[in-house]
Amino acid sequence: MRMLALLLLFLVASASAQEWPSRAVTLVNPFAAASAVDVVARHAAQKLSQNTGRSFLVENRTGASGNIGTEMAAKAKPDGYTFLLGSPGTMAINPYLFKKLPYDAIADFAAVTAMVSFPQVLIVNPALPAKSLPELIAYVKANPGKLNHASSGTGSTAHLVMELIKAAAGLTITHVPFRGGAPATQAVIAGDVQVGVEGLPSLPGHLKAGSIRALAVTSATRAAALPDVPAVSETIKDFDAAAWVILFAPAGTPPAIIARMAQETGRALQDAEVRAKLADIGATVVASTPAEATAFHRKELAKFKRAVELSGATAE
Repeated sequence: MRMLALLLLFLVASASAQEWPSRAVTLVNPFAAASAVDVVARHAAQKLSQNTGRSFLVENRTGASGNIGTEMAAKAKPDGYTFLLGSPGTMAINPYLFKKLPYDAIADFAAVTAMVSFPQVLIVNPALPAKSLPELIAYVKANPGKLNHASSGTGSTAHLVMELIKAAAGLTITHVPFRGGAPATQAVIAGDVQVGVEGLPSLPGHLKAGSIRALAVTSATRAAALPDVPAVSETIKDFDAAAWVILFAPAGTPPAIIARMAQETGRALQDAEVRAKLADIGATVVASTPAEATAFHRKELAKFKRAVELSGATAE
Protein backbone atom coordinates (compact mmCIF):
# COMPACT_ATOMS: atom_id res chain seq x y z
CA MET A 1 0.00 0.00 0.00
CA ARG A 2 2.83 2.41 0.86
CA MET A 3 4.52 1.79 -2.50
CA LEU A 4 1.21 2.37 -4.26
CA ALA A 5 0.69 5.65 -2.41
CA LEU A 6 4.19 6.81 -3.34
CA LEU A 7 3.58 5.87 -6.98
CA LEU A 8 0.31 7.79 -7.03
CA LEU A 9 2.03 10.81 -5.45
CA PHE A 10 4.75 10.66 -8.12
CA LEU A 11 2.20 10.45 -10.91
CA VAL A 12 0.23 13.41 -9.53
CA ALA A 13 3.43 15.49 -9.20
CA SER A 14 4.51 14.58 -12.73
CA ALA A 15 1.10 15.50 -14.11
CA SER A 16 1.11 18.85 -12.29
CA ALA A 17 4.56 19.64 -13.71
CA GLN A 18 3.36 18.83 -17.22
CA GLU A 19 0.33 21.09 -16.79
CA TRP A 20 2.46 23.87 -15.28
CA PRO A 21 2.29 26.75 -15.96
CA SER A 22 -1.44 27.18 -16.43
CA ARG A 23 -1.35 30.91 -15.56
CA ALA A 24 1.07 33.81 -15.14
CA VAL A 25 4.29 33.22 -13.19
CA THR A 26 5.87 35.97 -11.06
CA LEU A 27 9.62 36.46 -10.71
CA VAL A 28 10.22 38.64 -7.65
CA ASN A 29 13.17 41.03 -7.94
CA PRO A 30 14.04 42.62 -4.57
CA PHE A 31 15.92 45.42 -6.33
CA ALA A 32 15.09 48.30 -8.63
CA ALA A 33 14.17 48.18 -12.29
CA ALA A 34 17.11 48.55 -14.71
CA SER A 35 19.53 46.95 -12.23
CA ALA A 36 21.74 44.15 -13.57
CA VAL A 37 19.53 41.53 -11.92
CA ASP A 38 16.48 43.16 -13.46
CA VAL A 39 17.95 43.18 -16.96
CA VAL A 40 18.79 39.47 -16.70
CA ALA A 41 15.33 38.69 -15.37
CA ARG A 42 13.47 40.56 -18.10
CA HIS A 43 15.45 38.96 -20.94
CA ALA A 44 14.79 35.52 -19.43
CA ALA A 45 11.12 36.28 -18.71
CA GLN A 46 10.45 37.41 -22.26
CA LYS A 47 11.87 34.19 -23.70
CA LEU A 48 10.14 32.04 -21.05
CA SER A 49 6.83 33.63 -22.04
CA GLN A 50 7.48 32.92 -25.71
CA ASN A 51 8.53 29.32 -25.08
CA THR A 52 5.70 28.33 -22.73
CA GLY A 53 2.84 30.47 -24.02
CA ARG A 54 2.27 31.82 -20.49
CA SER A 55 3.23 35.19 -19.03
CA PHE A 56 6.36 35.41 -16.90
CA LEU A 57 6.30 38.75 -15.08
CA VAL A 58 9.11 40.47 -13.20
CA GLU A 59 7.82 42.19 -10.07
CA ASN A 60 10.12 44.68 -8.34
CA ARG A 61 9.60 44.70 -4.56
CA THR A 62 12.38 46.93 -3.27
CA GLY A 63 13.45 48.13 0.16
CA ALA A 64 15.45 47.18 3.25
CA SER A 65 18.51 46.03 1.29
CA GLY A 66 16.39 43.58 -0.67
CA ASN A 67 14.82 42.01 2.41
CA ILE A 68 11.25 43.12 1.63
CA GLY A 69 11.03 41.38 -1.72
CA THR A 70 12.88 38.34 -0.46
CA GLU A 71 10.50 37.96 2.47
CA MET A 72 7.55 38.26 0.08
CA ALA A 73 8.89 35.39 -2.01
CA ALA A 74 9.66 33.30 1.08
CA LYS A 75 6.05 33.57 2.24
CA ALA A 76 4.49 33.00 -1.19
CA LYS A 77 2.41 29.90 -1.82
CA PRO A 78 4.79 27.13 -2.96
CA ASP A 79 2.80 26.27 -6.05
CA GLY A 80 5.28 27.13 -8.80
CA TYR A 81 3.84 30.56 -9.59
CA THR A 82 6.23 32.69 -7.53
CA PHE A 83 10.02 32.61 -7.75
CA LEU A 84 12.79 34.77 -6.30
CA LEU A 85 15.67 36.33 -8.20
CA GLY A 86 18.41 35.87 -5.62
CA SER A 87 21.76 37.67 -5.64
CA PRO A 88 24.73 37.69 -3.24
CA GLY A 89 23.33 40.58 -1.23
CA THR A 90 20.04 38.97 -0.25
CA MET A 91 20.94 35.28 -0.31
CA ALA A 92 24.56 35.13 0.86
CA ILE A 93 25.48 38.41 2.59
CA ASN A 94 22.36 39.58 4.44
CA PRO A 95 22.05 36.29 6.39
CA TYR A 96 25.29 37.24 8.16
CA LEU A 97 25.15 41.03 7.94
CA PHE A 98 21.76 41.52 9.61
CA LYS A 99 21.18 40.61 13.23
CA LYS A 100 17.59 39.64 12.36
CA LEU A 101 16.09 38.70 9.00
CA PRO A 102 12.45 38.02 8.10
CA TYR A 103 13.52 34.95 6.09
CA ASP A 104 15.96 32.05 6.22
CA ALA A 105 18.07 31.81 3.07
CA ILE A 106 18.26 28.02 3.37
CA ALA A 107 15.11 26.82 5.14
CA ASP A 108 12.66 29.09 3.29
CA PHE A 109 13.89 28.44 -0.26
CA ALA A 110 14.79 25.75 -2.77
CA ALA A 111 17.39 26.59 -5.41
CA VAL A 112 16.11 26.17 -8.97
CA THR A 113 19.00 27.22 -11.20
CA ALA A 114 22.06 29.44 -11.16
CA MET A 115 21.13 31.73 -14.05
CA VAL A 116 24.19 33.90 -14.71
CA SER A 117 27.39 35.17 -13.14
CA PHE A 118 28.81 38.71 -13.27
CA PRO A 119 32.51 39.39 -12.85
CA GLN A 120 33.32 42.23 -10.50
CA VAL A 121 36.24 44.39 -11.59
CA LEU A 122 39.08 45.68 -9.43
CA ILE A 123 39.65 49.25 -10.62
CA VAL A 124 42.10 52.03 -9.75
CA ASN A 125 42.56 55.68 -10.55
CA PRO A 126 44.97 55.95 -13.53
CA ALA A 127 47.28 58.20 -11.49
CA LEU A 128 48.12 55.25 -9.25
CA PRO A 129 51.43 53.74 -10.45
CA ALA A 130 50.14 50.16 -10.16
CA LYS A 131 49.28 48.70 -13.56
CA SER A 132 48.55 45.15 -12.39
CA LEU A 133 47.32 43.38 -9.29
CA PRO A 134 50.84 42.25 -8.26
CA GLU A 135 52.01 45.86 -8.62
CA LEU A 136 49.05 47.08 -6.55
CA ILE A 137 49.84 44.56 -3.82
CA ALA A 138 53.46 45.69 -3.74
CA TYR A 139 52.46 49.36 -3.70
CA VAL A 140 49.96 48.92 -0.87
CA LYS A 141 52.48 46.97 1.20
CA ALA A 142 55.02 49.75 0.66
CA ASN A 143 52.38 52.32 1.71
CA PRO A 144 50.27 50.57 4.38
CA GLY A 145 47.14 52.41 5.44
CA LYS A 146 47.64 55.23 2.92
CA LEU A 147 45.14 54.02 0.30
CA ASN A 148 41.33 53.90 0.39
CA HIS A 149 38.91 51.64 -1.47
CA ALA A 150 35.41 52.62 -2.52
CA SER A 151 32.32 50.42 -2.51
CA SER A 152 28.61 50.79 -3.17
CA GLY A 153 27.94 50.54 0.57
CA THR A 154 28.91 48.77 3.77
CA GLY A 155 28.17 45.08 3.40
CA SER A 156 27.73 45.33 -0.37
CA THR A 157 29.14 42.69 -2.70
CA ALA A 158 31.82 45.18 -3.81
CA HIS A 159 32.84 45.85 -0.21
CA LEU A 160 33.09 42.20 0.74
CA VAL A 161 34.88 41.09 -2.42
CA MET A 162 37.57 43.66 -1.62
CA GLU A 163 37.75 42.35 1.96
CA LEU A 164 38.47 38.89 0.56
CA ILE A 165 41.22 40.29 -1.69
CA LYS A 166 42.73 42.25 1.22
CA ALA A 167 42.71 39.18 3.47
CA ALA A 168 44.23 36.90 0.83
CA ALA A 169 46.99 39.35 -0.07
CA GLY A 170 47.59 40.76 3.42
CA LEU A 171 46.70 44.34 2.49
CA THR A 172 45.81 47.34 4.66
CA ILE A 173 43.43 49.63 2.75
CA THR A 174 40.68 51.75 4.33
CA HIS A 175 37.12 51.13 3.21
CA VAL A 176 35.05 54.16 2.14
CA PRO A 177 31.37 53.32 1.52
CA PHE A 178 29.19 55.29 -0.91
CA ARG A 179 25.48 55.24 -1.63
CA GLY A 180 25.64 53.10 -4.75
CA GLY A 181 28.07 51.90 -7.37
CA ALA A 182 27.94 55.02 -9.56
CA PRO A 183 29.15 57.47 -6.87
CA ALA A 184 31.78 54.95 -5.74
CA THR A 185 33.14 54.72 -9.29
CA GLN A 186 33.05 58.51 -9.65
CA ALA A 187 35.12 58.81 -6.47
CA VAL A 188 37.78 56.56 -8.02
CA ILE A 189 37.68 58.59 -11.25
CA ALA A 190 38.08 61.83 -9.29
CA GLY A 191 40.97 60.42 -7.28
CA ASP A 192 39.16 60.95 -3.98
CA VAL A 193 39.57 57.18 -3.48
CA GLN A 194 42.30 55.23 -5.21
CA VAL A 195 40.84 51.72 -5.50
CA GLY A 196 37.41 50.22 -6.02
CA VAL A 197 35.45 47.13 -6.99
CA GLU A 198 32.45 47.46 -9.28
CA GLY A 199 30.29 45.24 -11.47
CA LEU A 200 31.36 44.92 -15.08
CA PRO A 201 28.07 46.17 -16.63
CA SER A 202 28.58 49.76 -15.46
CA LEU A 203 32.24 50.12 -16.46
CA PRO A 204 32.80 49.84 -20.26
CA GLY A 205 32.35 53.56 -20.94
CA HIS A 206 34.79 54.58 -18.20
CA LEU A 207 37.34 51.98 -19.29
CA LYS A 208 37.13 53.11 -22.90
CA ALA A 209 37.58 56.75 -21.84
CA GLY A 210 40.59 55.83 -19.73
CA SER A 211 39.14 57.46 -16.63
CA ILE A 212 39.75 54.27 -14.65
CA ARG A 213 42.15 51.35 -15.03
CA ALA A 214 40.99 47.73 -14.67
CA LEU A 215 43.55 45.56 -12.89
CA ALA A 216 41.65 42.29 -12.53
CA VAL A 217 38.27 40.58 -12.69
CA THR A 218 37.04 38.65 -9.66
CA SER A 219 35.59 35.66 -11.54
CA ALA A 220 37.52 32.39 -11.55
CA THR A 221 38.66 33.02 -15.13
CA ARG A 222 38.96 36.03 -17.41
CA ALA A 223 35.77 37.68 -18.61
CA ALA A 224 34.88 37.47 -22.30
CA ALA A 225 34.03 41.18 -22.25
CA LEU A 226 37.52 42.06 -20.90
CA PRO A 227 39.79 39.35 -22.33
CA ASP A 228 42.99 41.34 -21.72
CA VAL A 229 42.27 41.88 -18.02
CA PRO A 230 43.65 39.07 -15.82
CA ALA A 231 41.55 37.26 -13.24
CA VAL A 232 42.45 37.80 -9.59
CA SER A 233 43.04 34.02 -9.48
CA GLU A 234 46.08 34.49 -11.70
CA THR A 235 47.71 36.23 -8.72
CA ILE A 236 45.76 34.81 -5.76
CA LYS A 237 45.30 31.07 -6.28
CA ASP A 238 41.71 29.77 -6.47
CA PHE A 239 40.16 33.22 -5.92
CA ASP A 240 36.59 33.38 -7.23
CA ALA A 241 34.15 36.07 -6.15
CA ALA A 242 31.84 36.88 -9.02
CA ALA A 243 28.33 38.22 -8.46
CA TRP A 244 25.45 36.02 -9.64
CA VAL A 245 21.74 35.51 -10.04
CA ILE A 246 20.22 32.29 -8.68
CA LEU A 247 16.53 31.55 -9.17
CA PHE A 248 14.85 30.25 -6.01
CA ALA A 249 11.42 28.80 -5.28
CA PRO A 250 9.62 28.98 -1.92
CA ALA A 251 10.36 25.90 0.18
CA GLY A 252 7.76 23.22 -0.43
CA THR A 253 7.40 23.86 -4.15
CA PRO A 254 6.98 20.45 -5.85
CA PRO A 255 10.34 19.10 -7.05
CA ALA A 256 8.84 18.24 -10.44
CA ILE A 257 7.91 21.90 -10.98
CA ILE A 258 11.34 23.04 -9.79
CA ALA A 259 12.95 20.67 -12.31
CA ARG A 260 10.66 21.91 -15.09
CA MET A 261 11.38 25.56 -14.23
CA ALA A 262 15.12 24.89 -14.25
CA GLN A 263 14.78 23.24 -17.65
CA GLU A 264 12.69 26.06 -19.12
CA THR A 265 14.92 28.77 -17.67
CA GLY A 266 17.98 27.03 -19.06
CA ARG A 267 16.35 26.82 -22.48
CA ALA A 268 15.52 30.53 -22.35
CA LEU A 269 19.02 31.56 -21.26
CA GLN A 270 20.73 29.37 -23.85
CA ASP A 271 18.83 31.07 -26.68
CA ALA A 272 21.42 32.71 -28.96
CA GLU A 273 19.70 36.12 -28.91
CA VAL A 274 19.33 36.09 -25.12
CA ARG A 275 22.95 35.03 -24.64
CA ALA A 276 24.11 37.88 -26.86
CA LYS A 277 22.04 40.44 -24.96
CA LEU A 278 23.37 39.17 -21.64
CA ALA A 279 26.95 39.22 -22.93
CA ASP A 280 26.44 42.91 -23.73
CA ILE A 281 26.04 43.60 -20.00
CA GLY A 282 28.92 41.33 -19.00
CA ALA A 283 26.80 38.40 -17.85
CA THR A 284 27.90 34.79 -18.41
CA VAL A 285 25.10 32.23 -18.70
CA VAL A 286 25.35 29.34 -16.21
CA ALA A 287 21.93 27.59 -16.40
CA SER A 288 22.66 24.90 -13.81
CA THR A 289 20.52 22.07 -12.47
CA PRO A 290 18.72 22.45 -9.11
CA ALA A 291 21.31 20.22 -7.41
CA GLU A 292 24.19 22.22 -8.85
CA ALA A 293 22.51 25.50 -7.86
CA THR A 294 21.99 24.23 -4.30
CA ALA A 295 25.63 23.20 -3.93
CA PHE A 296 26.84 26.49 -5.38
CA HIS A 297 24.58 28.50 -3.04
CA ARG A 298 25.93 26.68 0.03
CA LYS A 299 29.48 27.42 -1.10
CA GLU A 300 28.67 31.10 -1.61
CA LEU A 301 27.07 31.34 1.84
CA ALA A 302 30.29 30.05 3.41
CA LYS A 303 32.41 32.45 1.34
CA PHE A 304 30.42 35.55 2.21
CA LYS A 305 30.07 34.55 5.86
CA ARG A 306 33.84 34.77 6.05
CA ALA A 307 33.84 38.06 4.15
CA VAL A 308 31.31 39.62 6.54
CA GLU A 309 33.36 38.44 9.51
CA LEU A 310 36.51 39.95 7.98
CA SER A 311 34.76 43.27 7.39
CA GLY A 312 33.24 43.52 10.86
CA ALA A 313 30.10 44.99 9.24
CA THR A 314 26.68 44.64 10.85
CA ALA A 315 23.19 45.95 10.10
CA GLU A 316 20.03 46.19 12.14
